[in-house]
Amino acid sequence: MARGAAQASTVARREAKTRELFVTLAEATTPEERRRITTELVELNLPLCDALASRYLGRGVDFDDLVQVARTALWVAIQRFHPDESRSLASYAVPTITGELKRYFRDHCWVVRPPRQIQDLGSLTSRTSEGLEQTSGRRVSVREIGDALGVDQKQVAECIIARAGYRPLSLDATTGDAASLGSFLADDEDLAGELTDRLALRRALAVLSERDRQVLAWRFEEDCTQSEIASRLGLSQMQVSRIIRRILDNTRELLEPAEPLAS
Repeated sequence: MARGAAQASTVARREAKTRELFVTLAEATTPEERRRITTELVELNLPLCDALASRYLGRGVDFDDLVQVARTALWVAIQRFHPDESRSLASYAVPTITGELKRYFRDHCWVVRPPRQIQDLGSLTSRTSEGLEQTSGRRVSVREIGDALGVDQKQVAECIIARAGYRPLSLDATTGDAASLGSFLADDEDLAGELTDRLALRRALAVLSERDRQVLAWRFEEDCTQSEIASRLGLSQMQVSRIIRRILDNTRELLEPAEPLAS
């Protein structure tokens, strides 16, 4: 409680000082004086930039870069802000800074940048998926996300696959036995093409349900027969055969080149 009160007091003092500086700025008569006061306003409100930038940590971007974007946006907000009795600089600057941070991620942080339509739909897909999973308490399928958005499931799958282009796996990344991913690539083959295919397959399998992934593991990793899988699931061999065929058909569709989105 004491810490919260202290933080509230600090914010109140900063806002009071900010209002005073804007009054002084309005009365300034020379460019040098205006520049000095504006700089003081920026320095006074730097903690706001750092707090907003810290919300985006862990997304593959250096914190210093995020802080730089946030501080540039603060400068812009101060230039555009018109103080009045009912609004503080913080209430105006927070949406401005947050918007610039989001635009920075959208425009500069993709290693493999997809079309803008895929980026926009991808953001909506992520939010919808999170909402459905929170409501249902389970992992939702591509079809369920598509139905909720009213779009084709192939478009949803394309967004999920494109999301991996934001921060793709490095060939130097290590596997469970400390070997790098690159060490598993054959020298006499098309390395780039094979890697692309493997990553595409991995992403396609990631959207399967837990049971479907388990069935594939039993069939192709443990080399179980359909009868053995049926026994484990309590199903008939015919049902297992249909499940495997459905999984392979759906996965094959996800790996096919998606049709362009309608304008």
